[in-house]
Amino acid sequence: MAVDQELLHFLEGQLSQRRRNLFKKVIDKRTNHFTVATQDVYQLHNTSAVIRSCDVFGVQNVHVVEEVNLKKIDREIAMGAQKWVDINRYTTTKDCIKSLRKKGYRIIATSPHEGKALQEFDINSPAAIFFGTETNGLSPEVLEEADEAIQIPMVGFTESLNISVSAAIILQDLTSRLRSSDLNWQFSEEEKLLKRFDWATKNIKNAAELIERFQTSL
Repeated sequence: MAVDQELLHFLEGQLSQRRRNLFKKVIDKRTNHFTVATQDVYQLHNTSAVIRSCDVFGVQNVHVVEEVNLKKIDREIAMGAQKWVDINRYTTTKDCIKSLRKKGYRIIATSPHEGKALQEFDINSPAAIFFGTETNGLSPEVLEEADEAIQIPMVGFTESLNISVSAAIILQDLTSRLRSSDLNWQFSEEEKLLKRFDWATKNIKNAAELIERFQTSL
């Protein structure tokens, strides 16, 4: 979908200069090179915290599989992050993996005991990082479909981390290395325009009315 740049300029004119500057600063750091998927995470605050971490570290898309546990995002825990991050929902793991592969992502399983150490993970090609349930981890389906697995090296007596903590550690490492690389990880100019339009409409209470007024004035 192409963005009407005159309409975008009109809408952004309803926002403060500070907000417009913030949008530009954040969009310049956004990426779809990495994406995150959660599989039937039944403790609601953990999914919400993962979404918040995606926003913090500049990952634009989150994929939520609710094959067993269908719940709403906890707005308080996500602290508004759901407004800035795109949440893609699936009722089956199969559909999620199929969609991600179609978009060119490697499927990467996270595990507390198996797989390549996080720091050794190759960031050169797009990857979808899967996180599983708090008690059982990822399903056999994801583990079988995964191109590889990664783990966070741990040296203490505790052998696992909370999913939201694991996601934050992994995203911080991967996105830091990504931004320091020569890879083409940022949004295209068209993607930036689309996201600016999306964010502008979400930040203007009467956006639909303003858009109609603009279009009828042409």
